[in-house]
Amino acid sequence: MGTALSVIERFSRFQSDDAQSAEPVCCPVRDVLDRIGDKWSVLVIMTLATRPQRFSELRRAIRDISKRMLTQTLRDLERDGLITRHVYATKPPSVEYRLAPLGQSLLEPMASLVDWADRRYSDIHAARVRFDESPL
Repeated sequence: MGTALSVIERFSRFQSDDAQSAEPVCCPVRDVLDRIGDKWSVLVIMTLATRPQRFSELRRAIRDISKRMLTQTLRDLERDGLITRHVYATKPPSVEYRLAPLGQSLLEPMASLVDWADRRYSDIHAARVRFDESPL
């Protein structure tokens, strides 16, 4: 727990650096978490962890994502250096996506979060039920 608290304290310094300013907080942690914290990015990264995949394979693997959202998510992840896009000179051109080394470095912490969510889901579900049933 000591390590977690030191990380949280370090993050808190970014939040309080300019507490009087009306400008948005410029925090590198928030900037990165905005990308990897959305559900589509996490699902794409987890899907590409197993092997490189084409757009249509990703779309089948993540059934509830729209083409537009998948395209945008892939562009954002590529822009951040988490995935790479490989175009093959075939007719029609074939495109494959794979995790970049930076994206691969995210798998271990992401696996810890997935494991935590899996182990704690029943606790979270029970808390939601209690909350929803309680009078406001």
